[in-house]
Amino acid sequence: MAKLGAAAGVVGGPLGMAALAQTQAQTQSRPQNRPQRQPVRQVRFDGWGGVVSQAFEDYAFAPFERETGVEVVSGTFGGSDEFLARVIANRPGEYNVAHLSGVFDYARFHDQGLTSALDESNIPNLALTIPQLAAPLRAVTGGSLSAIPYDYGTTGIAFNPRRVSAEHVARAGSRILIDPQFRHRIGGWDEWRTRIWYAAAAAGQNPNAITDMDAVWAMIRRHRDLTVKYWSSGAELMNLLAQEELFVTDAWSGRIAALRNAGVEMGFHQPADGVAWQECIFVLRGSPMRECEKLLNFMLEPEVAIMVAEAQYYPPSLDPTKVDLPASIRSLPGFVADGDLSGYRFFDPAYWNGHERDWAPMFSRVQKGW
Repeated sequence: MAKLGAAAGVVGGPLGMAALAQTQAQTQSRPQNRPQRQPVRQVRFDGWGGVVSQAFEDYAFAPFERETGVEVVSGTFGGSDEFLARVIANRPGEYNVAHLSGVFDYARFHDQGLTSALDESNIPNLALTIPQLAAPLRAVTGGSLSAIPYDYGTTGIAFNPRRVSAEHVARAGSRILIDPQFRHRIGGWDEWRTRIWYAAAAAGQNPNAITDMDAVWAMIRRHRDLTVKYWSSGAELMNLLAQEELFVTDAWSGRIAALRNAGVEMGFHQPADGVAWQECIFVLRGSPMRECEKLLNFMLEPEVAIMVAEAQYYPPSLDPTKVDLPASIRSLPGFVADGDLSGYRFFDPAYWNGHERDWAPMFSRVQKGW
């Protein structure tokens, strides 16, 4: 990354005074009804907290501030629903950039009129990303982008190899989550989309085109009755697995990589009917676009994106056919060596957002014992 020089100091000596006089004359000669845009010195970024936000702060925001002088104020949220409510309740411009999960979040924010239009000429590093990740975002916003794809991962099956054999998990696939021999040692993410996806898969249905919701709800109840605990955060997931309270659970690929890096023996299997996802860096309507675009391009610098990926344990959106990625990235769970993601299954944003009003409250009732 090129270093940006900074010149600062007081005006002194004859040449300094002459330059000051010339600047004042030019300023006075400008039309008073044509305000000059003042560069913004601060951008707000909101993310998921924990190791993910720390990775951004250490390897992206701090060097960006040193390079540009633009401060990145980092905030966190517990979930996209919470963050969306905050944004809607505040004036445009209060929130600028956010780390959103899934194309369905991108679509939800667009439906609320919160998208911006990035000038891609200011983000040349976008050309280094996997095209399949940007394509579904463009489809939502009519060809333009309000975000850059930044990382991807999978929600697969994590298992304790001392308690559950890899061969058994491979044979059972998603149905391992309803295996009665692991009663009260099974977990699951406390999130309606994931629960419905895996229930539909276990029931032999296409999660993006469910034909029998009664069977899906029955499968969710079956899983609920075998579950010792639903987990609600990556930190809780890792703790439950490390303490052997869970033998098997659906899990985020990056958190399993983090456990392994910490010395915890942990298995991970991506079933054919499992789900993959991507995360994007989203710029909200009303934000200072030049500074935000500069930040996005900086975050896609291969050196920066690789360091962030190594710290948060999710593969970057960088195309491995265009960027030489190190072994530390290629060994991450879920990494696709040829950049072709066609073998992964993603949430259909229109389908899932269209059912949220009915399915989310229904899952909450079923979860509580209905």
